[in-house]
Amino acid sequence: MAEYVGALDQGTTSTRFMIFNHGGDVVDLDQREHEQIYPKPGWVEHDANEIWERSQEVIKGALDKAGIKASDLAAVGITNQRETTVLWDRNTGQPVHNALVWQDTRTDKLCNELSKEGGQDRFRSTTGLPIATYFSGPKAKWLMENVDGLRDKVDAGDILFGNIDTWCIWNLSGGTEGGVHVTDVSNASRTMMMDLQSLDWDDDILKTLDVPRAMLPEVHASSEVYAEAKGVLEGIPIAGDLGDQQAATFGQTCYDIGDAKNTYGTGNFLLLNTGTDAVQSKSGLLTTLGYKIGDQDAVYCLEGAIAITGALVQWLRDNLKMIKAAPEVEDLAKTVDDNGGCYFVPAFSGLFAPYWKSDARGVLAGLTRYVNAGHIARAVLEATAWQSREVVEAMNKDSGVDLKELKVDGGMVGNDLLMQFQADILGVDVIRPKVPETTALGAAYAAGLAVGFWREIDDLRENWLEDKRWSPSMDKAEVEKEYGFWKKAVTRTFDWVE
Repeated sequence: MAEYVGALDQGTTSTRFMIFNHGGDVVDLDQREHEQIYPKPGWVEHDANEIWERSQEVIKGALDKAGIKASDLAAVGITNQRETTVLWDRNTGQPVHNALVWQDTRTDKLCNELSKEGGQDRFRSTTGLPIATYFSGPKAKWLMENVDGLRDKVDAGDILFGNIDTWCIWNLSGGTEGGVHVTDVSNASRTMMMDLQSLDWDDDILKTLDVPRAMLPEVHASSEVYAEAKGVLEGIPIAGDLGDQQAATFGQTCYDIGDAKNTYGTGNFLLLNTGTDAVQSKSGLLTTLGYKIGDQDAVYCLEGAIAITGALVQWLRDNLKMIKAAPEVEDLAKTVDDNGGCYFVPAFSGLFAPYWKSDARGVLAGLTRYVNAGHIARAVLEATAWQSREVVEAMNKDSGVDLKELKVDGGMVGNDLLMQFQADILGVDVIRPKVPETTALGAAYAAGLAVGFWREIDDLRENWLEDKRWSPSMDKAEVEKEYGFWKKAVTRTFDWVE
């Protein structure tokens, strides 16, 4: 009997394949970055072919490192950067254009047009989402309107649409040789085209966006067998599919109403389980599908999405050359005792939750001659924590329940300075699990459940172990004073783009 489950974790900056045992421990992994393409200010693209090449490389790499064969895997799950949009030709398998990344803001004028009738919340009661550049539907519309000859191919039925999960599953299951065109409820809920209640595409919204249903993938549960893999994973059931933040929520075993986690990655994403009720936000959060296991009822979440957190550290490294590697930001920040009065609001792609202002742009405020590189590094880390506090406040307001503690995961949770500051300004304990990269783990769990590798979610709860806990220690009056400066800095980003 197969002893392991694999997960393909296709993220914004890199792709990795992770192999887990029955206890949820990492057996081995392989990871590779892909190019970030910036054709114009506010535009962000990926080469979907490069992403598929990296996916095949890391699958082979992880199997080789672990010294196992594909046949040792019971199943494979997929998790992905969610709203990043690919259109490709079903006959050739070639993308018609680079993928438009979730951070891309080129659809801002299109979104303004859509908002003229009914405002930014025109589709919110159906989709749980505001009209924003973040989501896939407007990206697909932009491609159809701007790629020469594409509309004719769409009308002829030759073009397929998908977020990156759909692209990877189609290729993994054979591509032009019988690949399946599917997505799951968590990814479909990020397109701005799915009805939260029916869990299917909404015909009225499709008509408004001029997106034909025929180019869209079938919407399935997050945990079921979609197909058998071809190629590098020949014969292995593809059995799990979750958008990255929902996968992290699942991997953090947030299965009860009121359970919450915050992922610290390229951006930050805080999700709160609301059970089988789709709670509509009045405070700038998103209502999203959490997961659906087989034929069980779907579970919903409230989500606070922040566009730029870990990406700001990368910007410090790549654009300003202030550090050589991302972990160095903590050492640089520790050279000073505080932020020196400066605050960094990284509205590089506008502001996401709770503001939803696509015309905002980044601001470094409060600068004096006193400020040095250490203060800026500290402001970069604090920006992640302050943005998360704003989302927690919105979540407390919407749910009517104050957060008691926060489970955290993602690449930045190894940063002690940031985690301590987060606990300080939230006033609750921050807890890191033994396996901090819970995104891939969640996808593995979904796949394993579908094939009986794990029997039920209670088995998964037993795997979760605490690694480290940070408790608040900062004076509350000082926290509120600094929070006031942060809020003031945020207002300086508004209405920057004419």
